[in-house]
Amino acid sequence: MPLANPSQPGGGSRENVAVNPVFTREPVTIPRDRLPDGELDHDTAYQVVHDELMLDGNARLNLATFVTTWMEPTARDLMAECFDKNMIDKDEYPRTADLEQRCVRMLADLWHAPGPAHAVGCSTTGSSEACMLAGLALKRRWQHRRRAAGLPTDRPNLVMGINVQVCWEKFANYWDVEARLVPMEGDRFHLTAEEAVKYCDENTIGVVAILGSTFDGSYEPVAEICAALDRLHEERGWDIPVHVDGASGAMIAPFCDPDLEWDFRLPRVASINTSGHKYGLVYPGVGWVVWRDTDALPEDLVFRVNYLGGEMPTFALNFSRPGGQVVAQYYNFLRLGHAGYTRVQQYCREVASSLAERIAALGPFRLLTDGTQLPVFAFTLADGETGYSVFDVSAALREQGWLVPAYTFPAHREDLAVLRIVVRNGFSHDLADLLVEALERVLPRLRRQTEPQHGKESASFSHGADVRK
Repeated sequence: MPLANPSQPGGGSRENVAVNPVFTREPVTIPRDRLPDGELDHDTAYQVVHDELMLDGNARLNLATFVTTWMEPTARDLMAECFDKNMIDKDEYPRTADLEQRCVRMLADLWHAPGPAHAVGCSTTGSSEACMLAGLALKRRWQHRRRAAGLPTDRPNLVMGINVQVCWEKFANYWDVEARLVPMEGDRFHLTAEEAVKYCDENTIGVVAILGSTFDGSYEPVAEICAALDRLHEERGWDIPVHVDGASGAMIAPFCDPDLEWDFRLPRVASINTSGHKYGLVYPGVGWVVWRDTDALPEDLVFRVNYLGGEMPTFALNFSRPGGQVVAQYYNFLRLGHAGYTRVQQYCREVASSLAERIAALGPFRLLTDGTQLPVFAFTLADGETGYSVFDVSAALREQGWLVPAYTFPAHREDLAVLRIVVRNGFSHDLADLLVEALERVLPRLRRQTEPQHGKESASFSHGADVRK
């Protein structure tokens, strides 16, 4: 649900939208915030909207977002052919529904599910919905076990690092689960096995491990967390499952780190989500969630709906939604295959690690991560750089068209302010060269400042809102 902010562009005081008479057959007045009284010529309506959008930034230069900003024309054509297909109507569009299940089986196989041919999973509007569904399954499984043992079910909690995306806090809030957020400490910027088990008890419905923190691009140690929970099970009898939030990393690690055990190879991993519209390389919005097996998704969460002529099982927060993104995901899986995804993701990582090294070599910056896990890295100002802030750097780059977000870390590291760069498909070594040149242009001016001009209050980047559309 979007919330209006009158201080944002478009929230001005003008009552009407100005229309350039070059584009109209006669003078036209168009109200800004109410329906026009009559119709508009379709060319005029198009031009008005088109001109409004010209002031948006260039998506290819947006290094804040993880979301895909380029697809092949053939993929866009397929999406356009599916604009009118309602994904929920599986009886009317059985081939689209079958493509969805093929994608689920492909992901289950990619993530080493024990029976990928009979995989349990679904598409979603994005990883936020996928996380909500996974969280609901964790809570319901815990409730079933507690009730079977004659124990109360009124105090569920979920353990996760404070670096989780805001959708997990929303899940806890909306479904009455205590969010046990493990704070950052010193140079520990994500959840570790040692910290995870400290926060667990008999009411813990699960532990969320993030394969690719959005704060700095680092992987959380999923295998170590699972091993620590195995020991906890032996010692205390608490059988606590793990959900892997692989919004980004679940489409990076299989291709760039094939020997890394983070997925269903670990018996304690109950479910995994990813964003098809991030490193799945599809335009927004599509996400995926896959469960280990049917036991991991309680049957009483699945609705069997008689809708538009057929009965279908459904587990979703949204009902009607377009089929184009699912079709585009299947297209990408066919088009690229394992070799193609490996090529694309390794190139992104190569660009990220090379760019991180070059930025570190400039002198004024200190790397927190280097782009060798997710093709994402965070960096801060080096010691002694006091006349300007990371927010000044972000603002100066924005003047040249680059959106490089600056933000502070959460508790207990609010003192740490960083810049972060996300390298996606389409961001080449040539564009990286241009970004370094832009930094080299702005640094002399910034280093002549006697004090910072921008603080965190000026940042236009909202960390929680950006990273998981």
